[in-house]
Amino acid sequence: MRPVFTGIIEAAVEVAAMEATSAGGRIVLRGVPFADSLVLGESVAVNGCCLTVTAADPKVAGGTVRFDLLGETLKVTNLGHLVPGAVVNLERALRAGDRLSGHYVQGHIDTVAEVLDLWPHGRDQRLEVALPDAYQRNVIPRGSVAIDGISLTIASITRRSLVCWIIPHTAAMTNLQSRKPGDLVNVEFDLIGKYVARGLAAGPPLNAPL
Repeated sequence: MRPVFTGIIEAAVEVAAMEATSAGGRIVLRGVPFADSLVLGESVAVNGCCLTVTAADPKVAGGTVRFDLLGETLKVTNLGHLVPGAVVNLERALRAGDRLSGHYVQGHIDTVAEVLDLWPHGRDQRLEVALPDAYQRNVIPRGSVAIDGISLTIASITRRSLVCWIIPHTAAMTNLQSRKPGDLVNVEFDLIGKYVARGLAAGPPLNAPL
């Protein structure tokens, strides 16, 4: 069974190092509060991207965890743009019997998009993210989307973007507190919506009755 996530961020931590390797790269995170409970081979979503733990040491830098990155992962996510000191969102895979407070997130990034706007409105914040034409059919108002791994509700859609409202708790618990216009975020669209869109695009099966 493949791991699945919920988009409820457990921690926002700093990148300690980004290293190039022959296969792609390696990312080291520090300040991971649950480093002592991780085992080698476990899946963790980093900015919404499902990665495999290759090393964990709870005694170093408040909890250090390392992940290897394939070249393709660096190409199709925002992980390749990270530098030491950047903040990333973390979530461990959903366990059987856990409450599903967000929505099903696979950890497979659909696209990288630009933050167009992020500004306060009272105690909340309005987040606007670019939405390429190819993905317009994957979103609906009040639908779900994962941005940097955060499960968010889409408040509205324009010809070029989607808008979400961020409550203070979400802002405080995620890397949104350090985001600004021009930043690139990982976007994963709702799994069910993607299946529906794919089915409609493919048309009826060949053996369907006329």
